Amino acid sequence: MTQQTHEPGSATTTTTTTPMTTSATTTTPSGAVGSSAPPFPPLAEPRPLGEHRVWPRTFHDRLTAPLPGLKALARFAREGAVRPAPDSLADIPRLPCEPGPLPRVGTRTLAVSWAGHASWIVRVGGLTVLTDPVWSRRILGTPARITPVGVAWDTLPRVDAVVISHNHYDHLDAPTLRRLPRTTPVFVPAGLGRWFRRRRFTCITELDWWEGAELSGVRFDFVPAHHWSKRTLTDTCHSLWGGWVLTAPDGQRLYFAGDTGYGHWFSRIGRRYPGIDLALMPIGAYDPRWWLSDVHCNPEEAVQATLDAGARRMAPMHWGTFVLSAEPVLEPLMRVRTAWEEAGLDREDLWDLPVGGSRVLDRTPQGARGTARQATTAPHSADDRTLDGATAKRAAPHSEPH
Repeated sequence: MTQQTHEPGSATTTTTTTPMTTSATTTTPSGAVGSSAPPFPPLAEPRPLGEHRVWPRTFHDRLTAPLPGLKALARFAREGAVRPAPDSLADIPRLPCEPGPLPRVGTRTLAVSWAGHASWIVRVGGLTVLTDPVWSRRILGTPARITPVGVAWDTLPRVDAVVISHNHYDHLDAPTLRRLPRTTPVFVPAGLGRWFRRRRFTCITELDWWEGAELSGVRFDFVPAHHWSKRTLTDTCHSLWGGWVLTAPDGQRLYFAGDTGYGHWFSRIGRRYPGIDLALMPIGAYDPRWWLSDVHCNPEEAVQATLDAGARRMAPMHWGTFVLSAEPVLEPLMRVRTAWEEAGLDREDLWDLPVGGSRVLDRTPQGARGTARQATTAPHSADDRTLDGATAKRAAPHSEPH
């Protein structure tokens, strides 16, 4: 696969040919890059919060694969295989969904709660951060969510910041964002600030790849992803796309991958941000592969990407919420569990949460890897028991205006 490589400090984009194989990143037996390794290259100085910046009109040069052409669009229209078969939808009641209260945490605790899709409530360094918040029942062009929102909006603590990965409707939801105070700090990709300014947000920090900013001692770094952006007929790639690395003052580190295919960026992220404690990694919306492989990881690629990034743990996301593609609704969970086991990784390091589930990572006094604890449910086993037991706790879908 031919992939373009953008590095800071260069006005040009170089092209390299990168095979889709295991990265050369050096890992420990648990798959983690040693946290004592220095960032390479060194991290950039933090940008000022709320800085107003001027960006290029387009970010087409950041694409790592060409967008579909007329031939691919014609095949897509002809085959129309973008929804699972009816018998696969029959498994919807078995999707793991266990809405529960948010765990109590301290300033030295990293905790995540999955609201569904790519929406997480992240507690890091004493802050509460929302990732790609979508609390709506429906998004444009997609059937209603098939599991309820895992965390009720009115149970959230004060939101200290929001991070957005890109502008697609299942990641940037205007009705949800309207619920926030306009003074909420938002961290967004380059070129997306104007969307928030039109909605009267007052603390908007736009970042390019490999740039960071700090809020209350927590560093927010924007990192590349293999994806694209589009929200209207005329704004293709007019704003950037990517993931976020959040680093607490005590060094705890979380990687939110956003929406992404598999490729060379993961190993580079691992070198720049060694010692990632947890990767929130997309595992769904991957079938058919000829259409989606460049922009969405399948479960096996998500596990490999976690290893490439040197992350110690992985929490799957981007599945079991909206029906966006043709794979059976339960297949992503089954495949990621199998891939994790076949990679020889510790089962406790796969945080395959139900919608509404939480996990907490407590920092040990010695500052070592920390101790994980389940906040709402017992640890999942590799069989189907977590699926069969989920229906009793299912509530009616949480309807939100759009």
